[in-house]
Amino acid sequence: MPAAPGGPRLLLRRLREAMAEPVSPQARLDRIVTLIAANVIAEVCSVYVLSDDNTLELFATEGLNRSAVHLTRMRADEGLVGLIAKTAEPLSLSDAQSHPAFSYRPETGEEAYHAFLGVPLLRAGNTLGVLVVQNLTYRVYSEEEIEALQTTAMVLSEMIASGELQSLAPGAGSAARRAVSQRGVALADGIGLGHVVLHEPRIIVKQLIAENLEREVERLEEAIGEVRSAIDDLVERGDSIGTGESREVLETVRMFAHDKGWLRRMREAVHSGLTAEAAVERVQSDNRARMMRQSDPYLRDRLHDLDDLANRLLRTLIGAESNGAHRELPENAILVARSMGPAALLEYDRASLRGVVLEEGGPTSHIAIVARALGIPAVGEIANATALCDAGDAIIVDGATGEIQVRPGPEIEAAYAEQVRLRARRQERYRALRDLPAVTKDGVAIGLQLNAGLLVDLTHLNESGAEGVGLFRTELQFMVAQRMPSAAEQQSLYEAVFTATGDLPVTIRTLDIGGDKILPYMPALEEENPALGWRAIRIGLDRPALLRVQLRALLRAASGRPLKIMFPMVATVDEFVRAKAIVDREKAHLRRHGHVLPSDCRLGVMVEVPSLLFQIDEIAKVADFLSVGSNDLMQFLFAVDRENRRVADRFDTLSVPALRAFRLIAQRAAAADCPVTICGEIGGKPLEAMALIGLGFRNLSMSPAAIGPVKAMVLGLDASAVAAVLDAEMKRAGDGASLRPVLTAFAKAHGVPI
Repeated sequence: MPAAPGGPRLLLRRLREAMAEPVSPQARLDRIVTLIAANVIAEVCSVYVLSDDNTLELFATEGLNRSAVHLTRMRADEGLVGLIAKTAEPLSLSDAQSHPAFSYRPETGEEAYHAFLGVPLLRAGNTLGVLVVQNLTYRVYSEEEIEALQTTAMVLSEMIASGELQSLAPGAGSAARRAVSQRGVALADGIGLGHVVLHEPRIIVKQLIAENLEREVERLEEAIGEVRSAIDDLVERGDSIGTGESREVLETVRMFAHDKGWLRRMREAVHSGLTAEAAVERVQSDNRARMMRQSDPYLRDRLHDLDDLANRLLRTLIGAESNGAHRELPENAILVARSMGPAALLEYDRASLRGVVLEEGGPTSHIAIVARALGIPAVGEIANATALCDAGDAIIVDGATGEIQVRPGPEIEAAYAEQVRLRARRQERYRALRDLPAVTKDGVAIGLQLNAGLLVDLTHLNESGAEGVGLFRTELQFMVAQRMPSAAEQQSLYEAVFTATGDLPVTIRTLDIGGDKILPYMPALEEENPALGWRAIRIGLDRPALLRVQLRALLRAASGRPLKIMFPMVATVDEFVRAKAIVDREKAHLRRHGHVLPSDCRLGVMVEVPSLLFQIDEIAKVADFLSVGSNDLMQFLFAVDRENRRVADRFDTLSVPALRAFRLIAQRAAAADCPVTICGEIGGKPLEAMALIGLGFRNLSMSPAAIGPVKAMVLGLDASAVAAVLDAEMKRAGDGASLRPVLTAFAKAHGVPI
């Protein structure tokens, strides 16, 4: 049977009138199901809402027994309605009772009805409920009728998401506002309680129903043309799309922009009576729902490309600029983003920032390193994070366990508030250790220093009791700037660093860019393997002017005080010798022009490329000091991309192969009387730091928050005892097994706090 004259457009107009009526939410919903049933000429129309306890509840019906409303409840995977909620796909049946998923509910009186059409109520790809129509006859619903019901479902979804129906079923909230607990990967320790701020705020479509259909069609076509043209221009110019994506990703977005199926669905949605914005939103919500349920990780990853394209189209339709970072934040802000670079994070007002939640980003990513430096709790790899919550939602970030709690109940909130108080008391105990020397129980002195990259990091020197800065990353200054910092600007920063550190030693690493650290003002370089490509010292040696400007700024800034310069990504002794020659030339230049040179200038190497393990004796003879970059060293040693979640956990830094590599460096550096420091992330973890001390390392550099826990471990440790355990276990374990369980048991047995 065909839809009634006027079809979905007439229905949408009547729905708009019903939404504006000054009646109770239940009366409005009852009126809506009556209008839908009349429009599609169905004997039954019912709305089921997914509650926060993951059950589907009948909220309104036309045709079934009204007494069943708020009485009929079923599991989210039960019956035909549950099947639609689970798959997020429409279901059309000419004889519902013959379907194996049919579930008979005697209180509804639906046994008389045969034809069945149900569509999910979706918002941002999340299922909020199900809309169903039924007929007495055995009939087949047309594609137009399915489309019309999906369009109507969008209006109902917004009604549910607004919270208007919350009062209709006391004791159970809508799934749109339910509490969500999800576990990802811990990026930066700490607990943050606050409210959601979206890094790229979703565009809220306020006008759903079209006033002038022809004009909406024109607007959609114009916007599609503009977006296509803009993407074509970006591809032609070779630009990235703003967050470091490669040309390949941009080409994928362009492919979607020309996809006929995507365009057809949006045009059909407009013709059904939606505004152009609502049509884009509806089609993208359907795409999200379908792709979120895919098992193929490649298809799930393409969801981000479609999201980007839909957001571009929405911004074009409403005339909004691309959303960037906001420097000012409301109090107790928790930043939620798909992905974010360290420069974007640094643009925010850190005084109000209480945490960061990312869909992407691993524990050794640069955003994680910056978050740790700033002392901001952060969690990554939270699937669909940006669609789980709305701006302003209450949220808790647990940077220790990698969990987030969205819209938590009062009991959860109280439990985390107590954890925050306990952590504060623990930090007080660590502060009490600040002035104690870090010496083991058997008298071994351990140097504890800070990793830093910003002036704000250096404020932690005094409060942490650190003995200096073991690693100052200079690239952050370049990454947050809109243009290449001049020699004078670089010199000014380094002078401020020396002023802040006073008499404490500071090791400054030369520019480490390339790979995943792209400067916004430098042309993107397409490489098959950026991590193994043109980066760090390789750029400095190939473009010596860049390195010379930085070295000259460092030498002038030091002016009469000691200076330690470290070169990253050195793969051969020759590379270090060439870099050292550039330093000598710059010193000679400054000397000729009457500048005061550093009182002492020491040049070191970051050991992070495995080839140096086989030149360790040679490099230890020519370098003044070594620093082990454990993050990259482990990545290259195990051929594991630390940002690839499929393989990032396939090795353990406390496995025998890793420990042998670390021991080799410590032993050969000691034999050459060459000071060596660990400045990778493992130095800031008490258990791993305990192992490093047992292997012979006596200097560790870490994030400010790690100083207290590591010092507490050092004070409770017998270094010779852990060295003996490691020596015995590394001889015994020939299969590359992890010694984490053994070391944990040792710490427990000897009362070492880890």
